[in-house]
Amino acid sequence: MTGTGRAGLRLTARGAIVMLFVITVVGLLPKLPGPAFVAGCLAAVLLVRPRDLLPLVVTPPLVFFLAALLVELLRSLGSGSMLPTFGLGIFTTLSSAAPWLFAGSALALGVAWARGLPANVRELRTGAAPEPAAARAGTAAGAARATAPGRARRGRGGRGQAFDPEPEGYFEPRVYGKAADE
Repeated sequence: MTGTGRAGLRLTARGAIVMLFVITVVGLLPKLPGPAFVAGCLAAVLLVRPRDLLPLVVTPPLVFFLAALLVELLRSLGSGSMLPTFGLGIFTTLSSAAPWLFAGSALALGVAWARGLPANVRELRTGAAPEPAAARAGTAAGAARATAPGRARRGRGGRGQAFDPEPEGYFEPRVYGKAADE
């Protein structure tokens, strides 16, 4: 087997975010947050599935903040004055790593853009929803299964409706007519 036809390792967005978090925490422990974060961003954006690029690209700053919060909280537990140690540690970590945070986020965005991020954004904007099962099946039996009791019913305009609408006035009660004492 030569391996030319294999897709390779592909992570979901959640898996890539967890990987980035672990790499960032490991980098923060010896006080090397910048290079570890940038390497984690690059690895995550290269290993994620192309359809999961959008959720991954927006999370690196949050991942870095949560990793810094966790590491600084653990560091401050052993000190005599926990709150000042935590405050100074988180301030120092975030301020010293700001250029690295920007570089890692920009690198992730650039690589994701080259891997197909504009298509993900376009799909999000158009609201591409999956087709109903009956339309995919293209048969009368598929249409009968889709409209069976307990299944999605056709609403106005032929759109599939997965639930019954709320009765009128359920959230905003309306009063019709005049009050009895008027």
